[in-house]
Amino acid sequence: MIPSLDIAHLSQWIGREESVEDVVAPSLVQRFNATFDRKGPTAIGAEAPAMIHICLCLPTVSTAELGPDGHAERGGFLPPVPLPRRMWAGGSFVFHAPVHIGATILRCSRIVDVAAKQGHSGQLCFVAVEHEIFSDGVLAISERHDIVYREVRMDAQATSTPEAAALGAHSRTIAATAPLLFRYSALTFNGHRIHYDAPYATGPENYPGLVVHGPMQATLLCQFAADLKGASPKRFDFRSLSPLFDTSDFSLNAEPAADGLRLWTARSGGPVAMEAQARW
Repeated sequence: MIPSLDIAHLSQWIGREESVEDVVAPSLVQRFNATFDRKGPTAIGAEAPAMIHICLCLPTVSTAELGPDGHAERGGFLPPVPLPRRMWAGGSFVFHAPVHIGATILRCSRIVDVAAKQGHSGQLCFVAVEHEIFSDGVLAISERHDIVYREVRMDAQATSTPEAAALGAHSRTIAATAPLLFRYSALTFNGHRIHYDAPYATGPENYPGLVVHGPMQATLLCQFAADLKGASPKRFDFRSLSPLFDTSDFSLNAEPAADGLRLWTARSGGPVAMEAQARW
C-alpha cells in the first residue's frame, strides 16, 4: 500500500543545495561518442560533444546504499518521496558557452519545487531541480530537471490506448538494443534496473521490456537537431509523455517550427514518447 504524500514534509527539501565537481576526461568523450556512433575530437582543449554534461558530476552512492530497484535509497539531496517509480518527466537546457575536454566542471544544484498531483495512473509527485554547470569557472549550461515519482498501476497501463504518432518531415530510426541501453546506463552511472535487468523490468515493474532512458532520448533528439541545422541549439526543452522499450526500434522526428525545430520520439505505431523543441 502506497502511503499518502506528506507534501508539507517533502517541501522542506525546497531550497536544498549541493555542488559537485568533475573533469571532462578524453576517455569519457571517447565512450560517449562510441555509444552514439558519432565521431569528434578527443584532444584536451577541444570542444566536448553537446549533452555530455549529463554524464558528469554524477551521484556516486555505494552499492550497499542502493534500493531494490537499483536507485539510491530515498532521502539525501532529493526528498524521500514514497512512490515506487521515479523517472525523468522533462527538462530544459540553455547553452551559454562550450564545455571543453579537460575542463573542470562544477555543477551547482538547487531544489526549487515539490508538488503533488493526481494522474490517470494514480498519485504523482513532481520535483524540480535547477542546475548551473560551469566549465573552468565559466557558466556553460543552465538546466531545469523535472523528476516524476508515481505509483505502479497495472490497470491504467493495460487500458491506455493513445493516438499513434506520425513521422516528421525528417526522421531517423534508432535500434533500441540492450547494449545501447546498458552502455548509456554505464556512461551515467545509473543503477536503475529497468534499463538493463529484463526479468526485473518485466516482473516487479510490469513493463513489456527494458525502458529506454529519458535523458538518452533527449540527447539523441538534441544531436538530431544539431545535425539538421549544422550547429548545436542554444536552447533545448523536452517533455516525456510515454515510455519506450527495447521491444521495438523507435524514430527520431523533426519538423520546422516558427522559432526552430519541433522534435519527438516514437516507436512504429506508438504514441509520442518524448517531445522537444530546439532553438538557435
